[in-house]
Amino acid sequence: MPTLSSISRKRPSVFHLPRPSFALLFLALVSLAAAPLARAQATPPAQPAQQQPDQAAPDSGGPGADSGTIALPRKKDVPDATPPPAPVEPKVKNPEGMSTLSMRIEVPEVTLDVGVIAEKNGQFISNISPGYFRVYEDGVPQKISGFKRVEAPITALLLCEFAANSYYSINDMRNTAFAFAQQLRPQDYVAMMTFDMRTQIVSDFTQDKRQLQEAIDSLRMPGFRETNIFDALYEGLDRLDRIEGHKYIFLVASGRDTFSKLTLDKILKKVKASHDITIFTVSTGGAVRAMTEGRSGGMRGSIRDMDNLQADNEMKTFASLTGGASFFPRFVGELPDIFSEINKNIRSKYELVYRPINTKQDGTYRKVRVELVDEEGQPLRIQDEKKKPLKYDIVTRDGYKAKQEVE
Repeated sequence: MPTLSSISRKRPSVFHLPRPSFALLFLALVSLAAAPLARAQATPPAQPAQQQPDQAAPDSGGPGADSGTIALPRKKDVPDATPPPAPVEPKVKNPEGMSTLSMRIEVPEVTLDVGVIAEKNGQFISNISPGYFRVYEDGVPQKISGFKRVEAPITALLLCEFAANSYYSINDMRNTAFAFAQQLRPQDYVAMMTFDMRTQIVSDFTQDKRQLQEAIDSLRMPGFRETNIFDALYEGLDRLDRIEGHKYIFLVASGRDTFSKLTLDKILKKVKASHDITIFTVSTGGAVRAMTEGRSGGMRGSIRDMDNLQADNEMKTFASLTGGASFFPRFVGELPDIFSEINKNIRSKYELVYRPINTKQDGTYRKVRVELVDEEGQPLRIQDEKKKPLKYDIVTRDGYKAKQEVE
């Protein structure tokens, strides 16, 4: 009889099911037996609580055991480079019933250039203390708020003799005119006139020094031999009278008059009546005169010397009547020193500043007067180096026109 073990080793090759219903029943039983086993394999065995993996989200923001889509890390706060907006201007509200008002206060100032000139030699008197100055506007004393020593610009006419009588005089005139032009300042206004039998405006008033130098260089051939200095000086004074402020005439000539319509008396009367004009004279032909004066030449030589002396006297008179000075150079090397001395006298000014008591802007003309007084209120006395009384003139403008208020 076969044993159980042998039976188990021998597997039948074919199962013979008697009916199909039995096969279906067998498959249903197999399915029911396999279901608990599958559920047992899918559920892992329970573990202690302390050994469970941490499922909390890391800093990156994704789950710890996530193997799917990668979660990008959160961006840290980055400071914004855009500047913050400007603060809003606070709004100020006016009280009820009050409209917006604006106020403007204008305090006018008047600036005076004052020259204190010695009558004897026309030199500027320096070292005067500000406490000695008094300013009056329409007769009312004003308080001086500013005081300093300045070098003021000038307005001048260069009046030159240009006649076909002597090459030496023409050459001296050109050298003198060039020396004068070289010492001009940028703010100076200068015009140039020449004369022989008639006058000619070579250059009108300008601040361009090069224009004046070109005008001097253009003088080539004079037209006449006559030297009508009286007529030319009269015309120059008449033209300058129309210009405001203090003016100067630099007369460069031999001083001889040959064919003027005016006489010496009439031109001297015009010079005395001139207003705010100072004349400086520079004679030409000094080198030739130094070589010929006093030498034998008969009657002709004596008349020539007398004419030269009379010419010198006329040039001195023109200058002295207006507070200027006269010069008689013989060499070109003397000219820079001459004009340096003239510039020192005419440019040196005292600048006075005051605020008018009359603040009306009515466009009226205000008369201005400047005086020098001592501690007792008396006219200031000035002495020269020899302790002698020194007479002086105060040179400044007569007044000014106030601003006109515009509605």
